[in-house]
Parts: sequence; structure tokens; C-alpha cells
Amino acid sequence: MLSSIKEYQPEPKIPQSIWMTLGLPSRGTRLHDLVHEGLPFEILERIAGFLQMHRGVVSKAICMSPATIARRAKAGRFNAVESDRLVALVAVFEEALSLFENDVAAATEWMSSPVRGLGSKRPMEMLRTRVETKAVFDLIGQLEKGVLV
Repeated sequence: MLSSIKEYQPEPKIPQSIWMTLGLPSRGTRLHDLVHEGLPFEILERIAGFLQMHRGVVSKAICMSPATIARRAKAGRFNAVESDRLVALVAVFEEALSLFENDVAAATEWMSSPVRGLGSKRPMEMLRTRVETKAVFDLIGQLEKGVLV
């Protein structure tokens, strides 16, 4: 007697958005308000943990000295400019994750390594200005399309 037991096939896992993991909206007026108010200081630890990087590396990427970090820790929040840079870092990392098919370790390695298409700068070093950040987004777009740089 043959039985018709269906073999278990797991559903494809849909990765949770980096924004959801960090507890941030990915866009819209709520995100705008949070940036203007200043993101809570705890977000730095969440971002560093997700990116698998030390807090100091993330702080340096957004142009913050250890003294400024200490002041923000005491105040409990970042200012609007620092918050904007943190959001830009998350957005760039989200694109890098997409490029590397949700492989956090590979995306982190790429973000931390000199990239020829960025003049041998590390993507993490290219978050200080909007122009540099746009260059990283542009490069990721080119790589996704298979354009050699």
C-alpha cells in the first residue's frame, strides 16, 4: 500500500528588511521626523550590530569623533545631520545587501574594502557627503547591471 505523504518543502524565506530589523521606517514623514528630532543614541549599537562592525567604525564613517560620540551618548540622541548620515549608511548598506543577495558578511566586507570604482576608497569612507554617497549608490547600480567599472 502506497501512501501519499507530501514531502516537506520549506517556504522560501523572505528576509526581513534592514529597516524593520533596526526599528526604523524606511521612508516617509515618520522617518523625516525622526531625523529632524535626532535618532536615539541606541540606534548606533543596532546599526553596528547589524553591519557586523565595531561602533567606532560606524562612528568614523559618519564623521563623528570619540568625544562627539561620548557627548551624544550622554544626551541620548544624535543631531539631525548625524541622523541623516546614519540613515544614508543604512540605505547604502541595504543596496549592498541586495547586490550580494542578502549576504550580510559579503556586503560588510565590500563596504569595508577599497573599491576600484570608487577610486580605491572604501564605501564606508564615502558617506561624508551626499555627492560621495550618491557615487556609492551609482556604483552599486552599475554592478547590479553588470557594467564593468
